[in-house]
Amino acid sequence: MSKAGLYFHIPFCLRKCAYCDFCSFTGVSDGEMRAYTDALISEMCSYRDAAKDRVFDTLFFGGGTPSLLPTDALARVLDEAHRLFRIEQDAEITLEANPATATSEKLKALRALGINRLSVGVQSLDDGELAALGRLHTGREALDFLDHARRAGFDNLNVDLMYGTPLQTDASARATLYGILALAPEHVSAYSLMLEEGTPLFRQRDTLPLPTEEEEEAIDGTGYAVLKEHGYHRYEISNYARAGRECRHNLHYWHSDEYLGFGVAAYSYFDGVRYGNGTSLAAYLADPTGAVTERETVDDAALAYEWVMLRLRLSEGISLSEYERRFGVCFQEKHAKSLAELFALGLLYEENGRLALTERGRRVSNQVLVALMPDEAEE
Repeated sequence: MSKAGLYFHIPFCLRKCAYCDFCSFTGVSDGEMRAYTDALISEMCSYRDAAKDRVFDTLFFGGGTPSLLPTDALARVLDEAHRLFRIEQDAEITLEANPATATSEKLKALRALGINRLSVGVQSLDDGELAALGRLHTGREALDFLDHARRAGFDNLNVDLMYGTPLQTDASARATLYGILALAPEHVSAYSLMLEEGTPLFRQRDTLPLPTEEEEEAIDGTGYAVLKEHGYHRYEISNYARAGRECRHNLHYWHSDEYLGFGVAAYSYFDGVRYGNGTSLAAYLADPTGAVTERETVDDAALAYEWVMLRLRLSEGISLSEYERRFGVCFQEKHAKSLAELFALGLLYEENGRLALTERGRRVSNQVLVALMPDEAEE
C-alpha cells in the first residue's frame, strides 16, 4: 500500500515578507488562532471515513509561520490527527519555523509534542540582504535559533536559503552557506527569488540591486559545489540532503502520491481528484467543511504529464519501465521527436533505464517540460 501525506496550512505571520505571495495574514489575535484550530479539526473530521483505508507517514505544518500557533493548539491538531487517521509510528512530522517566532522554551515544547523535523526560513545570514527581503531576524539570531533547536532535541533540520536576492554577491552567498554548514543541518533548500506580482519587491523590480543572470548562475553553481563537498546530494532541483534525510513529505508530491491538505488555501490530491480550499479566512472559519472552491478530476493525459514534470525535478528522473507500466505506452516512442531534440541540446540523458535532466537541463527545466507537453489531440 502506498503511503500518503497530511498538510496543515497555518496562515499567520508577524509581518509579510517583501517577496511573499502565499496566503497569509498578519495582526491575528490569539483567539482567532484558536478559532482557526477549531476549524482545522472540523475539516479533518469530515475526511475520517474517506481516508480510513489510507496510511499516512508524513505530516507537514506549512504557512505562513506555523511556529506562531500556540503550542497547545498545535498539540490539539496533532492529537486529533492521530485519532482520526492511521499515522505510522515513525512518521515524519515537519513544522516550518521563523527564527523570530519561537524561543528555546517553545522549541523544547514543540519537540515534546512529537514534531521531529523543523524547516527554518533563514534565507540569508547577511543583515542587509535580510532587511531587503523584509525578514524580521538577523543573521546572528538565525544561527542562535538553529543552535537552540539542536539543544531542544531536533536532529532533523532543514534550512531554507534564497539566492538571486537584492544586494547578494557570490561572496555573501558563500559566507551564508559556510555559516549554515557549521551547524550541519540535515537538509538545505536553496531557492531562486521569484518576483511575484503584487508583492513589494515586484513593485520595486526596476530599481532593485539584483545580481545579473550570470552572477545568479554563479551563486547557484557555488552552492551546488560547496554542498556537494560537504556531503549533501541534490535530490531535487532546489533541495539538498544528507543520505536518508530527504524530505519524505515533499517526495509524496514529487512521486504523485496522495495527500490531504487542511486549512485556508490548502490543496489535496485524493482518489484521483485535486481540490483546493479558498483563500478567505472569514469564509473558512464560518464553514471549514465547505471550504473547497476548486475541484478537478485528473484525466490520464494530465496525470501522465504531471508525473513526468514532477519526476524530472528529481535527480533520479523518470523510470522508463515504470512510466510504461503506469500509463501503458512507451515514453521514448511517444516523445521520439522531442527527445531527439532535447538529447541533441544536451538537456537530457538516459542511464540504466532512467531519463533525467543534465546540469544544463536543470537550469532550463521549463524548456524541457514545454517540449514534453501533450498535444491537443491527447488532452
